Amino acid sequence: MDKSVATLDKGTICSSWNYCGQRLATGSVDGTLAIFDSIDPASSSFTCTSRSRVHNASIVKVVWIPPEYGDAVACICADGTLSLWEEIAEDTKPFQWKLCKLFERHANQVLDIQFGVCVTSLKLVAAYSDGHVKVYELLDPLELTNWQLQAEFQNSIDSVSKFGKASCLSASISWNPVRGENQQSSFALGFNSDMPELNSSKVWEFDQDHQRWLPVAELALPGDKGDQVYSVAWAPNIGRPYEVIAVATCKGITIWHLGLNPEVDGRLSVDKVALLSGHKGEVWQMEWDVSGMTLATTGSDGMVKLWQSNLNGVWHEQAAFEPTT
Repeated sequence: MDKSVATLDKGTICSSWNYCGQRLATGSVDGTLAIFDSIDPASSSFTCTSRSRVHNASIVKVVWIPPEYGDAVACICADGTLSLWEEIAEDTKPFQWKLCKLFERHANQVLDIQFGVCVTSLKLVAAYSDGHVKVYELLDPLELTNWQLQAEFQNSIDSVSKFGKASCLSASISWNPVRGENQQSSFALGFNSDMPELNSSKVWEFDQDHQRWLPVAELALPGDKGDQVYSVAWAPNIGRPYEVIAVATCKGITIWHLGLNPEVDGRLSVDKVALLSGHKGEVWQMEWDVSGMTLATTGSDGMVKLWQSNLNGVWHEQAAFEPTT
């Protein structure tokens, strides 16, 4: 028998799950940030424990900060504002959510952000509506207000080329979830824009020796490089000799294998192993399970689908869930 685990506020348009703390954050059209917690450990239901009006515009995305850095969420609002809110306790007062960082605002809107835990620090990648990418670094792990702009670039393999101003509807960022101490930080990024050179998903890796971000792979075949990207998702790696990344475009969901060892030119090998089709319309969001074996997808058709690979490496649809009214 199915049962509801949480009743969300009317007007909720985005959510983010905190796996470590078993908490849910949601954003609403009226700019309200709501936090849901499990009050009764014996129950699987969640209750809203906090509501904070954080902006006058709609909250279009919420993202939890990695748990080792505390309880905080980043909010992207419909006007492009990016802010970081932290749960803190003052004296004998109950926990409250307070603004700890309002990132500088420009004419261009923030489309997507993701946090990445690196060997030396916490980083935040933000993609903007003009096709630019900014990487911020937290200078003090105990002070979430202290962020510094580390790099800014465009999502292009040919770093020498200069493009005109792009118009981007959306972007998707996915960090490599697990890195060894001797491996550099990396993330995948794709755009849905009017600039073909910026669209295809690229893998960016931090070059520690030269303190810069370099494109080390492009997840697209020659004829597909201009395709608009709706979502990217980097799978956890539990011992595979390659990485697995899913990319959703207008042609479906592509599964890529990414080599671990750089070739002579410094690039990583890529291999397209599957093209998954089954959604009617755009795929907006993709999430891997903690093992990196099952991919969950959803999109404009309201369907939620689960995909898995069999022992022969053939990908198939494992389950599909219809939307409810």
